[in-house]
Amino acid sequence: MLHRGNYNKLAISRITASGAVFMTDEGEVLLPLRLVPDGAEVGTLLDVFVYVDSDSRLTATTKRPRAVVGEFALLKVKETTTVGSFLDWGLEKDLLLPFGEQMEPVRRGDQVLVWIYLHDSGRIAASAKLEKFIRPVDDTLTEGAEVELLVYACTDLGAKVIINNRFGGLIFHTELVVKPSCGERLRGYAKKIREDGKVDVTLRKGGTLEAAQDRDIVLDALAAHNGFLPLTDKSSPEAIAAQLRLSKKSFKKALGGLYKEGVVSILPDGIRLRSVQTMETV
Repeated sequence: MLHRGNYNKLAISRITASGAVFMTDEGEVLLPLRLVPDGAEVGTLLDVFVYVDSDSRLTATTKRPRAVVGEFALLKVKETTTVGSFLDWGLEKDLLLPFGEQMEPVRRGDQVLVWIYLHDSGRIAASAKLEKFIRPVDDTLTEGAEVELLVYACTDLGAKVIINNRFGGLIFHTELVVKPSCGERLRGYAKKIREDGKVDVTLRKGGTLEAAQDRDIVLDALAAHNGFLPLTDKSSPEAIAAQLRLSKKSFKKALGGLYKEGVVSILPDGIRLRSVQTMETV
């Protein structure tokens, strides 16, 4: 079965002057000649993305779009015409965001978070009306599970997120050290699944696991900045949050532990790893 708007493993049926042709249950699909890999021949199995081109023909490409049908993605607006706005999703043919699927008018250069779907016409399109594509929570999600998060809105309560590309959730503002941006991807935990199907999400685990996570965040940041960070226990909460996305309380606790272990030195202007060897053995 051919999957439009997704990847398909197809065997070449014949090669013409236009390219490689695949025979499918929906008819012929053409991979343009410039995209046919060197050495490909009849019978060669290729992993290709299938979509409908500007002339309504089924077309294959070896290029990889930024997202496929059934996924959310943050995409840039390239232009707006009489039928809607066109988004850059990594292919030669841009992705249409119809006016009827926009929450508000978008302009060239805007970044818009969309759901990619297969229209009744067989064409691939985008929708910014995300909540109608978020599914009810089912038993595949359990409290305490580590999850992938996509931020899609910020309210007075906190950040609305899409969990594992499927469910809706909320990170309360009290859980946020730094306000996330729309389209930002995070990792977190399903803190509580409510009777109404809504999910409270946290970015942190409790107890010793959380302390170990904070310790790793500080060490990773030190390693990424040549072993030095311009932060101390006297730094402002804003400076710490901007650098590490940790609260000042969590940073001070992690710093204290690393100092007691002899991993870091606390200087007047920041903290420094004592040695590369120390870092590699902790």
